[in-house]
Amino acid sequence: MEISNNRQHLKVLGSGLLGLILTIGIARFCYTTLLPAMQAEAGLSDLAGGYLATINYIGYMCGALLAATIGNLKTKDMLYRAGLITAVITTIGMALTDNIWLWGVLRFFSGLSSASGMLISAGLIMNWLLRHGHRPELGIHYAGAGLGIIVSGLAAELMIGHLDWREQWLAVGLIGSLIAIPAWRWLPRPDTSHQTTSGQRLQDNPPSRRWFLLLGVMYFCAGYAYVISATFLVAIVEAQPALQGDGQIVWIFVGLSATPAVILWDRIARKLGDLNALLIAFLIQIVGIILPALNDNLAVVLTSAALYGGSFIGIVSLVLAMAGRFYPTKPAKLMGRLTLLYGIAQIGAPAIAGIIADRGGSYADSLYIAAAISVLGAGMILILKAGEHREQALKTV
Repeated sequence: MEISNNRQHLKVLGSGLLGLILTIGIARFCYTTLLPAMQAEAGLSDLAGGYLATINYIGYMCGALLAATIGNLKTKDMLYRAGLITAVITTIGMALTDNIWLWGVLRFFSGLSSASGMLISAGLIMNWLLRHGHRPELGIHYAGAGLGIIVSGLAAELMIGHLDWREQWLAVGLIGSLIAIPAWRWLPRPDTSHQTTSGQRLQDNPPSRRWFLLLGVMYFCAGYAYVISATFLVAIVEAQPALQGDGQIVWIFVGLSATPAVILWDRIARKLGDLNALLIAFLIQIVGIILPALNDNLAVVLTSAALYGGSFIGIVSLVLAMAGRFYPTKPAKLMGRLTLLYGIAQIGAPAIAGIIADRGGSYADSLYIAAAISVLGAGMILILKAGEHREQALKTV
């Protein structure tokens, strides 16, 4: 019986991990790795590239809104599975047209599918973990985002010089269709009762309004800081003469760092607390974001990629796991609300970066802005920590 339970546990975690590889790594991040090819071969401009990324995040935010407003677990299960299919269709669809408006539609629905993998599946998995007495952490689940980055980077690196931009989209779409099968089959249909398998009642414990607002501002800052590198890192590297041809390698380093980091952040949070772990992750992210703007040495840029990859995914994993523990009966509810703030930041940031680059600036200018906003996010964590200390002091009086 225990072996069967362990196998089921691994399959549930595996379904979420594979779902993230598909919906985030392929449907979302392959745009980052294939952007230079689309600019060189399909005539996509910096400005249009930024707008397409913004449309993708509008879709992601709409998906976050669904996650925040729909409480029924069976409906969310249906939406997650629809997201898997949508991720495959929108990826393959990118190869079937060169019309900028159709690309925009495809990027929008790709964003919707990304939300299903990032939020809805995370909520379903958190609910399953809580019901079955497992540790309510999402590190292994979010390792799928790092693996997805590796998949998108390796696929682009292997295809460059052999396939044109259309064939590259078709190839990653085929990979995605194979991944979708176990991602669909391994996730059980949700249990809608309010009890764990051991008979304990699941009860929501929402945070205070002030706590949520501070956490929301922090996560907004994290979203802005994250998205500039997530969208333009490969293009930033390729634009530097000393680093031409190294863009995909740098992107793969992001994934190699992100994949094990999420599990490490779970352990750091157990030892130091969630807010301390988040503060450390923010400080690391600031350094990771700013390094490519300061130096074009490959070793420095690879270090930046490792720091960025290991920190941004840690912030996401820690924040969404905290949110899920506040609402064990419907974990995706607060996850979705927070991700709306994360998504709002991501809507504007790529377009702003594209405008700056199109008007004679550079993507490096946007990195400075992202680092400054990340500093603001770290400040929100310090305020949250001060509030915790005050509450503990009052309890001891």
